[in-house]
Amino acid sequence: MPRFAANLTLLFTELPYLDRFEAAAEAGFTAVEVLFPYDDAAQEIQRRLTANGLHMVLINTPPPNWTGGPRGFAAVPGGQDRFRYDFKRALRFAQAFGATHLHIMAGAADGHTARAAFVENLKWASAQAPKQSLTIEPINRDDMPGYFLSDYDLAADILAEVAAPNLGLQFDAYHAHKITGDMPATWKKVKHLTRHIQVGGLPDRHEPVAGVIDYPAWFRQLDDEGYDGWVSGEYHPAGPTEDGLSWIKGFD
Repeated sequence: MPRFAANLTLLFTELPYLDRFEAAAEAGFTAVEVLFPYDDAAQEIQRRLTANGLHMVLINTPPPNWTGGPRGFAAVPGGQDRFRYDFKRALRFAQAFGATHLHIMAGAADGHTARAAFVENLKWASAQAPKQSLTIEPINRDDMPGYFLSDYDLAADILAEVAAPNLGLQFDAYHAHKITGDMPATWKKVKHLTRHIQVGGLPDRHEPVAGVIDYPAWFRQLDDEGYDGWVSGEYHPAGPTEDGLSWIKGFD
């Protein structure tokens, strides 16, 4: 069985944010991720992680005040100074948590100048934090209109150009299906680049169970392939979170 983690931004939302750590541990998770954990002191979040025996798998950059604002700006031309300032703050949070991965969000942009800005910022960030695993993630433009990185071939080309040992791919199966219509084929093409996996059901991004994507079969495939990273549930529960957690209990 893969190692499953809970995205506490989307799961257990029936509880206050800081109470979700204990709920995740009680539900059987040993790791969590949080999209933008910048509204609370890092020390308080770390205390919740330690108290509940949880590992922080991933956080996103940039901070703070992301609600209603841009979802990243690493590919936005002219935004290099802002990116560097906010990356350093996000890195401090990631290091305080011992987070495995720090996801660098590209933001809404397009064209050659956006690509050049993204590559420049990724090269700088990779050199700035050589011991921190960094990821980039293709995101479909239905969910996030105008998002620069919405293509897996582009992601692979950028990873090859940056050529940093601490930079890899974040593979979200939900986004992969929305982008390509063929998640299994996309996974086969990019699995060698992948450091972290996220999952959600189709079409409504609910629990990752058998459906448009046969998640039980894919989880077995990940085991057979020797994938040793985390698989994080990043979805909107159809009801109370605990009622829909059969997907982490087993899939025979």
